[in-house]
Amino acid sequence: MTIAQKNGVLQAMLTLVEDLRQDLIACNQKELAAFAGGDTAMYDRLKVDDAKVDEMKQSLQDVWDKPDPIGQLISSYDHPNGMMVQNKTAPFGTILIIYESRPDVTIEAAAIAFKSGNKILLKGGKESKASNLLLVACWHEALRANDLSTDWVQYLDFDRTETQAFLRAPTCRLDLIVPRGGEGLIRFVKEHASCPVLVSGRGNNFLYVHQDADWQMAVRIILNAKLSKISACNSLDKVLIDEAMPDFADRVVSLFQELDKNNVEVISNIESSSGVEARPWLSDDILHEEFLDHKILVKTAATIQDAVMTINEYSGGHSATIVTENNEVAARFMDAVDSAAVYRNASTRFTDGGQMGMGAELAISTDKLHHRGPLGLEQLVTNKWYVYGDGQIRD
Repeated sequence: MTIAQKNGVLQAMLTLVEDLRQDLIACNQKELAAFAGGDTAMYDRLKVDDAKVDEMKQSLQDVWDKPDPIGQLISSYDHPNGMMVQNKTAPFGTILIIYESRPDVTIEAAAIAFKSGNKILLKGGKESKASNLLLVACWHEALRANDLSTDWVQYLDFDRTETQAFLRAPTCRLDLIVPRGGEGLIRFVKEHASCPVLVSGRGNNFLYVHQDADWQMAVRIILNAKLSKISACNSLDKVLIDEAMPDFADRVVSLFQELDKNNVEVISNIESSSGVEARPWLSDDILHEEFLDHKILVKTAATIQDAVMTINEYSGGHSATIVTENNEVAARFMDAVDSAAVYRNASTRFTDGGQMGMGAELAISTDKLHHRGPLGLEQLVTNKWYVYGDGQIRD
């Protein structure tokens, strides 16, 4: 595909998605009505309204605006024997995106994979099948309008058993799988996949309030990171508070009151004579848990080393933040925490391709190979070596 063809498809998609707006929302309303299970985060991810359609269109525009990521020169080397050696970006080939509940993935993730020159296989959940098929029909219309085969974007209408069989023995070439969903989906894919899997989506993010923090700033950040979108993988689940925090008990009480006011269930083993109510957990296993709900865990940290060790042992390796006015402590924390994104005095909700200047994103990778953090166009490529000679042979 030429860059003109790829951008032509994306431009056509902008028009088609807008034309489909009301039909898509109406279709999704039926899916929401049929949704059962009480999973607040999944329900939130399933929902398509005018704001979500606008986000789909914006992601298409963002990808259209970006330069072609394929064929970019990474490095060049003039060999002593006269050969020219170049390393350039290249497509993966065929990427399977398997996801739950989120029709917007059918647009945003597919757009990034498509402009990166890849053939795309989409496998959405049964709860959003009708919406996904409407959006895939848009892709096919846009491809045909630009003289391209509809094979570039395919939807796999498989049940769980068929999906498992396909992962184990794909019926076509498959170069990479990106699961978008909860830990259950990720485990299922990794257990059965016979090709590389790029893990994304698990959060369980931590915030550490150091003794030198601006307390009001800390509370504001905690509330935003927890409440602005509870279904997001960059939302906050755990808060660690420095035991040496001035007015410790009063401040913890005030935090609990703010969380209670916002209907957030607080789990904590912090107690004091000043009125902090203990809300203990039964097992430390909960420290591993990603809540994706109106729930938060608050515990103490004896030192910065204690906070870092707790985060590195229990977090999902996604995002972690420290609230402090101490430059040295902040630097130590950010260097030592083993997460894809580390923050000082800011909400974890900024771990997002658009917020980090990348435009749309395919996912947030918590793997270290081949990329970590938001996956945009520049990250959804592999590399290829080009060697130009004039008869050289190796002695």
